[in-house]
Amino acid sequence: MKNDKDSGNKKEKRINKIKGQLARLRAKLDTPPTPPTPPTPPTSKEIKTKTKEIKNKKTKVTEPISKAKEAKKEVKIKDDIKKKAKKKVKIKADVKSKAKEAKKEVKIKIDTKKKTKKAKKMEAKIKVEAKKKAKKAKKMEAKIKVEAKKKAKEAKKKEAKIKVEAKKKAKEEAKKKEEEAKKKEEEAKKKEEEAKRTYEEELEEQLSEEEITSFQLEKTDMDKMCNRVCEIIAGYENNGTLQSELWKKLKLSSRDGSRLALKLERMGMITREKILEKERWTYKLIIKKIPINTKSIEGSPCLTCPVEAKCSLDGEISPKTCKLIEDWVLVELKNK
Repeated sequence: MKNDKDSGNKKEKRINKIKGQLARLRAKLDTPPTPPTPPTPPTSKEIKTKTKEIKNKKTKVTEPISKAKEAKKEVKIKDDIKKKAKKKVKIKADVKSKAKEAKKEVKIKIDTKKKTKKAKKMEAKIKVEAKKKAKKAKKMEAKIKVEAKKKAKEAKKKEAKIKVEAKKKAKEEAKKKEEEAKKKEEEAKKKEEEAKRTYEEELEEQLSEEEITSFQLEKTDMDKMCNRVCEIIAGYENNGTLQSELWKKLKLSSRDGSRLALKLERMGMITREKILEKERWTYKLIIKKIPINTKSIEGSPCLTCPVEAKCSLDGEISPKTCKLIEDWVLVELKNK
């Protein structure tokens, strides 16, 4: 915009100069040229004086020569007038052309001013329209944001409702599952209890303590039978043995064997350990007290030793250094 203003100022200065020149030329043209002053007719006195002077002077008559000179002068004056007229015509033409150029420049300036005004108006309109569009866009954005917020709130409310309903359903399902699980557990416990119940437990419920302790097999010595059972169980040491296998060895029925096991447990000879064997509950019999057996010491030299009274661990005669005991042990090992 500054460049436009500077160019406009320069043009205005040029136009003003041209206008000044035109005004000067017009002033010169308007002032008519001073025509040559015609000679005033001489008076009688002047003629007399001139004639006297001519007479007095001894000069040749040069009237035709002066006339010729005057004619030449007049021709020159006419030529000068024509030249001046031509110059005036040229100057007028130049002034007219410069005036036309000045008018054109003025028109160009006016057009440029009009164009700049129009451009400014267009820019102002464009700015106003842009502001209006920006305002509309902002309003639309605000509406869209408000609608988006409303939708988001509604969506959150729906989600919250769905979550609450889902939690309620989950709680109800969890309660149902817990109730079903409890029922299943109770049923499983009942089944387990029923499955865990053995024949011995049923016998314990049916029989009294006296009936268990006074159990007697027909045509058998119960003391020997009890000792034999304890010896067999003792052979398994702490590992024990299944009562079903023991009853097979002794050729006893499960009823008699169960009663015999209960009797030995009451007597404190064995312990019963409940175990699951082949998906069935049974008992493992473990020895608690081994019955006294004299067979192991029947051939012992100590029973008939003449120096038994003098035998001691720290004395001269001691079982640690006794050859009789060594020989007896070796013989027993060989027999076994």
